[in-house]
Amino acid sequence: MNTKNHPSLRYWFSGKKICVVGLGKSGIAAARLLVNIGACVFVTEKLQKHKVKSQLAQLPKNVVCETGGHRLLRKHWDLVVVSPGTPLTVWAPLVKRGIPVWGELELGYRVLSLTDQWPQASVAVTGTNGKTTTTALLGEILRQDNYQCVVAGNIGKPLCSVVDLIFSHTALILEVSSYQLESVSAFQCAAGIVLNVTPDHLGRHKTMESYARTKFHLFQNMRHGSAAVLNAADPWCQKLAHHTRSQIYWFERKKTLKLPGAYFHNRRLISTIPGRTGAWGPPKNLLGQHNVENALASVACARFLGVNHSAIQKAFVSFQGVEHRLERVRKWNNVLFVNDSKSTNVDSTLVALQSFSGRVHVILGGQDKGAPYAPLISELKKKAVEVLVIGEAGQLIQKELSGVVPTVNCQTLENAVRHSLDKTQPGDIVLLSPACASFDQFQNFEHRGACFKRIVNGL
Repeated sequence: MNTKNHPSLRYWFSGKKICVVGLGKSGIAAARLLVNIGACVFVTEKLQKHKVKSQLAQLPKNVVCETGGHRLLRKHWDLVVVSPGTPLTVWAPLVKRGIPVWGELELGYRVLSLTDQWPQASVAVTGTNGKTTTTALLGEILRQDNYQCVVAGNIGKPLCSVVDLIFSHTALILEVSSYQLESVSAFQCAAGIVLNVTPDHLGRHKTMESYARTKFHLFQNMRHGSAAVLNAADPWCQKLAHHTRSQIYWFERKKTLKLPGAYFHNRRLISTIPGRTGAWGPPKNLLGQHNVENALASVACARFLGVNHSAIQKAFVSFQGVEHRLERVRKWNNVLFVNDSKSTNVDSTLVALQSFSGRVHVILGGQDKGAPYAPLISELKKKAVEVLVIGEAGQLIQKELSGVVPTVNCQTLENAVRHSLDKTQPGDIVLLSPACASFDQFQNFEHRGACFKRIVNGL
């Protein structure tokens, strides 16, 4: 779709004064799209100019940008577009003043809806853990069924950056975070997936109840005939399931519910959706039982969309997994190095530990997210040779794991890798699975994972 000269978009956006908050990927994508459809665009960024030079260079020349604060937000705007993670204290006052506030996800949805190009085969995937793997796997499944497929959202490509690639016949798979779901108002898909809800981002959401309800904003506009794919073993999915009007399809590793969905039995993933039953071998390149759940969610969603049986099995063979998610980096002196930098919370790291049988050297740490590390203790006792802590949270993790397993405060990722070499034996695993955010020492989890791989490949 060519948005540049579309009459509907010109009618709604031409000449409108719109302020974009934040100069991350989402903010830049939103600003570029808004300029393309005729809006008068301003950008406000809290960081000082010297810290965002590369981002500023990506903006169209006719965008006015302030840095070092949000003074522009005192003005009146026709619309404000907030980037994910923009504090509520920044945009809640705008709502009180009667100014419309959308997230970048909402903007992309509105643009595609106004042009009648929002895809019929549209899926949004959320959850504390597993979002990226499930989103990428679903994309592979739909491509194997000969769909023109766009995978976007929190997975790395903002929706606003790919609207010109999307048509009503396209399959669109979106990874969406709780931060993105805070600011949706009209957004909806044909199917929504909630993989799990475990402690994360509590500094932002304050309580698990608030966090879980934000995840279920995904379904607030979904109509009858849409699908909600939910984890039958997750207490929050069970508690909040009644908040959707969609047809619910449950997935679970053990068959306990006699309801439509998907379950795992005798090493087969089995669909029980009426008229769309079937059984498949699990994806061959994905480690861990948590990835069985991700595959089950993908099966239930794909069968709801009418994807044929063989396309799912082909995808399970061809799918190689996702970078920074239990990614096998290298074997060196018969020691396996695994990059799980995407594990930015305790529950995700617990799942990673459960994927291995023993003698693991675990690298933990980074920017603390407020959740206790005690849930890791049982698995660490069984499997960890040592815990190598890095970053701001290093001392806190050492304190909480004191007496449980040997810990060493290595401070940096390179020091942790080098230290592990003195302790490893053939057959051991060195696992980067930090249970923390990355922003104390790295740009993001991708940067952290890339640094780990560079260090390991340089051994």
